[in-house]
Amino acid sequence: MLFAHDTRTALVWAAALINTAANGEDYLPDVSTLSSMLDEHEWTGRRDGTQEELDAVRALRPAWRALWETGEPDAVVPVVNAMLAASDARPYLTRHGDWGWHMHVSDDDAPLADRMTAETAVALADMVRSDELERLRLCDAPDCDAVLVDLSRNRSRRYCDTGNCGNRANVAAYRARKKI
Repeated sequence: MLFAHDTRTALVWAAALINTAANGEDYLPDVSTLSSMLDEHEWTGRRDGTQEELDAVRALRPAWRALWETGEPDAVVPVVNAMLAASDARPYLTRHGDWGWHMHVSDDDAPLADRMTAETAVALADMVRSDELERLRLCDAPDCDAVLVDLSRNRSRRYCDTGNCGNRANVAAYRARKKI
């Protein structure tokens, strides 16, 4: 295991949230979609289910995308520190559901966007501390602007999960080889 479960989970969530605004589309159109995503990613704690909560979560996407695009510790660290302060991150150990002991970094009653910010900031801090920011990538497909987290051991992941980009690239490469 390269990273703690908490780090992997938070980064996968952050990429999924960023990608709800990928390729000129908004894939987070309503509260119901947000609720489904939260269920899929096993978010616990307070959920208001309001338009205001949805707007606050959507507002996280541009700043988080900028962190993926920057990738330099000197640029990322001040933003992560600001995220930690703004979200009032206070780490504690817990366990629930099928998860063993893991860390939450904010009160379960805190607003959803604050909890997301705290979880993502701690995960990004872990990436900076382990000198692994290059694992936060943009999809290599020329027609895709989605992000991804490369959690592979050999740092080989190049394509996102949003648009079948890897499969399309492999088919294109195969067809190009066949033409020769």
